[in-house]
Amino acid sequence: MIHFDQLGLRRGSELLFDDASMQFHRSDRIGIIGRNGCGKTSLLKLLQQQLEADTGTLSIPADWQIACMQQEIDAVTRVALDYVLDGHIQLRQAQARLAQAESRHDTAGITQAHDQLDQLRAWETDARAAQLLAGLGFASGDEKRAVNDFSGGWRMRLNLARALMCPSDLLLLDEPTNHLDIDAVAWLERWLLRYQGTLMLISHDRDFLDAVCTRILSFEHGKLVLYQGDYSDAEQQRAQRQAQQQAQAAKIQARVEEINRFVSRFRAQANKARQAQSRLKELDRLPQIEAAQADSPYHFHLPCAVKSSDPLIHLRNADLGYPDTLILSQVTLAIRPGDRIAVLGRNGAGKSTLLKSLAGSQPLLSGERTAGEHLRIAYFAQHQLDALDLQASPLLQLQRLRPAASTQEIRNFLGGFGFSDEAEAAGIAHFSGGEKARLALALLAWQKPNLLILDEPTNHLDMQMRHALTVALASYAGSVLLVSHDRHLLRSSADELWHVSAGSVQSFRGSLDDYVKQLQTEQAQTPEPRDVVAKAPVDDKKQRRKDAAQQRQKLAPLRRTVQATESRLQKLTTQLQQLQQQLADAELYAAGNEQALQTLLKRQGELNKQHIVLEQQWLEQQEALEIAQSETD
Repeated sequence: MIHFDQLGLRRGSELLFDDASMQFHRSDRIGIIGRNGCGKTSLLKLLQQQLEADTGTLSIPADWQIACMQQEIDAVTRVALDYVLDGHIQLRQAQARLAQAESRHDTAGITQAHDQLDQLRAWETDARAAQLLAGLGFASGDEKRAVNDFSGGWRMRLNLARALMCPSDLLLLDEPTNHLDIDAVAWLERWLLRYQGTLMLISHDRDFLDAVCTRILSFEHGKLVLYQGDYSDAEQQRAQRQAQQQAQAAKIQARVEEINRFVSRFRAQANKARQAQSRLKELDRLPQIEAAQADSPYHFHLPCAVKSSDPLIHLRNADLGYPDTLILSQVTLAIRPGDRIAVLGRNGAGKSTLLKSLAGSQPLLSGERTAGEHLRIAYFAQHQLDALDLQASPLLQLQRLRPAASTQEIRNFLGGFGFSDEAEAAGIAHFSGGEKARLALALLAWQKPNLLILDEPTNHLDMQMRHALTVALASYAGSVLLVSHDRHLLRSSADELWHVSAGSVQSFRGSLDDYVKQLQTEQAQTPEPRDVVAKAPVDDKKQRRKDAAQQRQKLAPLRRTVQATESRLQKLTTQLQQLQQQLADAELYAAGNEQALQTLLKRQGELNKQHIVLEQQWLEQQEALEIAQSETD
């Protein structure tokens, strides 16, 4: 169990969060969310003991092994398979002990090392590592390539595979779906759902959070707020809490105004002075509840060119690729005004090649590309951030595109993308990845295109900016061609799907959900990934069956108790969810419904108290079961 007790953390003089008290249990899968720069990565470093808390205490069982996905990777000549296997520290230590014992001709040491390797199931670790690489999209033969042969995105996948390879009690992942395609994301979801330890992951992908997480930890105005359920559940609970906060703030404000009127009227009258002073004391005691505010700083639109052409682009019998490599052959397609197309397919299938060819940044090997007379393309490439002028301010970079625009017009436009006056006027070398991505999108929108070509635009964007982009695309009048692993963005922004596979581009007849289900069906036909925690083999099958029967008999009462408590917890959770749905009704907060609202809030408080007590009972029972299991192992 992980325990926060009045935990607080600062970054320099900036408060990241304080007074955080909560518990996380084994098998919890916690999604960590919040705007860029709020402290999510710092929290992961705190859990790894790379940072120290400023206040309070953080408790993690001393014997827990922690695995973490690293964000940096050196360009090394080590082959990919060995690099992934290096994540299994116990395996590498046992192999080193074996090599040392063999060099000393230490028979006892050799035997001991072999016993440990057997317990770690060392004979299957190569296959397990290869399976991880295949699931994350690496092609056959890639496991033999050197790490420095891969691009930055594929190196991040190697880091992810390395973290998954490590046997662990606590797994920490920072933006694991960045640089993955939908195929690999679907595989990763299946893997994480089978993980038996405590999982904490940072992500801005709401569909991924919904599929994987059982709790959401949210950074909100210098506080950590823990929600039960997946991201959609958390979003609903947060909206309900804000509505309640808004109603309570309005009630308090009305009382404040009433007190002030009384004091102003009667303060000078001797017979009312005592009452006026009493009212002032009451005013001091009233809680200071701020009205809930929408906290997104992003509010922008995507302007579109007035004129257009039909079609905007037409490819006829086009071969796409590079001089020595054919990637897509005999492609014939057209993009017309109003088209909203999502391009699907595994990384390496040719999605980016298709987008580059349509944008005109990569010449065709053969065939014909016809552009409409009024075509105006804005193309966001995967490496768009590298093309930014780091020495120029955001204001200057937009001014270069439209010199006639006034400074105020540019400032207003950049403000919608979350840039302050100070940020607009300085160079961007110090910008974070998220800030650079927002600027790159602002530069595209500033050009008033009638065709937006977006290749993974959400990498580096936080949840709020992704939502703002989704809203802006929904009202955009031009055509959209989009590649993204963010299924919520695809589902909201596209009404036609193209599938790139086996050297061709075909229209996909079905919805995005149909495509994901097809992927899951195909993946289910492959062998399940093995558990990362190895168990010691037992050679005597008869004795193993006898031991297992005795263990089941001993643990049965404890398991039944845990299951009964889990059942009661589930019923309570269902009741709370039903209550939350009732509290989400906006009419409940209208005048005249105060009694009904108070009744529901009182009931919610009672159920929450019962849930806390029952959860503590479950925790104690679960710990007793784990102790009993360890004693029988």
